[in-house]
Amino acid sequence: MSTSQAADRVATTVDSTRWPRIARTPHHPLRAAVARQVFNHATRQLPVTVQLPGGSPVTAGKPVFEVVSDRFFDRLGKDLKLGFGESYMAGEWRAGDGTDLADLLTVFARQLTELVPRGLQRLRRFVDQPIARLNDRAGARSNIAHHYDLSNDLFATFLDPTMTYSAGLFDSVDEHHRAPSDHELLAMVQRRKIDNILDLAGVTAGTRMLEIGTGWGQLAIQAAQRGAEVHSITLSAEQRDLARKRISEAGVHAEVELCDYRDVQGQYDAIVSVEMIEAVGEEYWPTYFETVNRLLAPGGRFGLQSITMAHDRLLATRHSQSWIHEYIFPGGLIPSVEAIGTVAGSAGLEITSQRDFGPDYARTLRLWRERFTANTPAVAELGFDAVFRRMWEFYLAYSEAGFRSGYLNVAQFALTRR
Repeated sequence: MSTSQAADRVATTVDSTRWPRIARTPHHPLRAAVARQVFNHATRQLPVTVQLPGGSPVTAGKPVFEVVSDRFFDRLGKDLKLGFGESYMAGEWRAGDGTDLADLLTVFARQLTELVPRGLQRLRRFVDQPIARLNDRAGARSNIAHHYDLSNDLFATFLDPTMTYSAGLFDSVDEHHRAPSDHELLAMVQRRKIDNILDLAGVTAGTRMLEIGTGWGQLAIQAAQRGAEVHSITLSAEQRDLARKRISEAGVHAEVELCDYRDVQGQYDAIVSVEMIEAVGEEYWPTYFETVNRLLAPGGRFGLQSITMAHDRLLATRHSQSWIHEYIFPGGLIPSVEAIGTVAGSAGLEITSQRDFGPDYARTLRLWRERFTANTPAVAELGFDAVFRRMWEFYLAYSEAGFRSGYLNVAQFALTRR
């Protein structure tokens, strides 16, 4: 069977009700021809080898981008931002033999802003789609459910025992001293990350602490173990239920509530939020920081962990619907450090310290992806089909490439009221 025939076979097995865009191959010959030219122009600038359908196997020291089906160019021509990832989901391209997917995507990510000719870039405003599914109260709950209520068991297939779904904080000693397993190493660096942000927020015995975005409860557990009075809120029913169970099993007390951050009342000595601001949406960033300011008691501190991107990239992409919006995090937007400082400042909060650790996120994502692919049979048994598994593999590798290339970063911030 040829690689093109293999892609045809994949397409016929796609559930059209679950994956309508993947099951339906666009047919725009002119756009496909332009996309082919753009792709050829881009890859000639990169240290990558392209293998086309029906071509001879390549032996190269460079990463290999294997086009399995010419339908890749149809999808690329119809919608560049969505088509690249959708084509991977459809099995129309892949990393060649001996090439890791994140290694390949990192090559593209390092020159992402230069790959499309400037003449075509000027046409973006005519073809870009606005970000759908905004984050008012109803929209935020729906957007969070889309990702976090997939299945607790799914996340358990690749997360460590702490069930922490954000960047771990590695240390130079980790390069030389390996935990007995990568699984245990992940748990160690996640606990370290949580301790670091609890320190930034000044969480100690007796601290009244609010956590915005519970996750699966590990931060609440570690805060409660310090003797803090913990109130944690989430919009994910799946996370709330498992977090409560894990907190109980840990033998500590923390209140976990299904609640929108805008509806919280009271006063807190410390507020902590780890990688939740990315789901807030630009329109609601002022409300988010104003809420934090309203809830902080005099002298209180806010510990914030956020993925960030360069400010010029934020300005260029903030109104565009991307593959990540469509399939992974609807309604989300990654802020820049400048945006955080400006919007927080307008709300009366000031950044007093910042710690960047983007390379640690790349390493975290690599370990997650290794566990996810190793547990493919378990993921399939949970009812997640081949298209979903390719989607999730692409998401993890795509994210890793963003941090490895420096296109994305992650930081912990300490903020105080002015």
